[in-house]
Amino acid sequence: MPRELSLADIFQIGYYWETKILLTAVQLDLFSVLKGVSLTISQMAEERALTPRTLELVMNALVAMRVVEKEEKKYANTAVAERYLVQSSPDYVGHLLTLHNAEWNNWGQLEQAVKTGESPVKQHVFETDPELGAQVLTVLDRIGRGSGPALAQRLKLSGANRMLDIGGGAGTNAIAFCQEYQEMTATVFDLPATLKVTKQCIEEAGLTSRIHLQPGNFHEDAFEGSYDVALMSDILHYQDGKTNAALVEKVYGSLKAGGQLIIKDRFLDSAGTSPAWTTAFAVHILVNTEKGQCFRIEESRQWMEEAGFQRIEELEPCAMIQGTK
Repeated sequence: MPRELSLADIFQIGYYWETKILLTAVQLDLFSVLKGVSLTISQMAEERALTPRTLELVMNALVAMRVVEKEEKKYANTAVAERYLVQSSPDYVGHLLTLHNAEWNNWGQLEQAVKTGESPVKQHVFETDPELGAQVLTVLDRIGRGSGPALAQRLKLSGANRMLDIGGGAGTNAIAFCQEYQEMTATVFDLPATLKVTKQCIEEAGLTSRIHLQPGNFHEDAFEGSYDVALMSDILHYQDGKTNAALVEKVYGSLKAGGQLIIKDRFLDSAGTSPAWTTAFAVHILVNTEKGQCFRIEESRQWMEEAGFQRIEELEPCAMIQGTK
């Protein structure tokens, strides 16, 4: 039995203060100022043209949050901040946090969204700010490099020669699959602005001869060629069910007989109350996309069945499903 929430727990859930303090520190790039050094508030304020009194309030809160350290009157990054929050670090994740900050005002309209049933946005920030979108893709690619190879190994796709990665982003999965299966070639289909990042990642991986880039809108443009396997990873939640059903049917037409469609996403359980992170993510999608939502695995199964797929199986609970043509 999970323990019952206390009043202190309720308050902890309700306070967004620490979140905004951290996001603001990232926006002001305070951690880069402290790269490898200890500085006083006056020194930091001068470096970033900030007001010392108010900067000190933020820095002291970051100390209490264990993001930075303070000794006497000088502040320094913790090891975690030095690795992940300093812009020049190869492990920098600040761009992803900057995305969350860009979505802050949308979250402020959640009450109105619940009342009206309509999202406060018409375009995702990836469309309104392509530069930020490219930066975030780079961070997600770096994070995904840890999970991509394991995914490729689990799927056991020996004999699959051609792969279509729909909405493949930075090409993280296509690269992992081609590295795992030496006989495989891949096509990454995504928006032209996104593929600028993809091209760079594929060049760095030394796979330009095996991974093709096809720019376009996967709702409107045809997929070139036919494939043994198609991957739809984390794209369903950006659009509504009718649109997803049409996309699954379209993918069916691009597969060879015996070809497989693998859908990987953040699915809810049949009750809609688990996994916990996904229930919150579903609200995030409500306020940050026009028509997106988190679906149940049963819904993706139905789209596959209607398209004509057989031998449909859930490979990972609330995470991945596969169908065969």
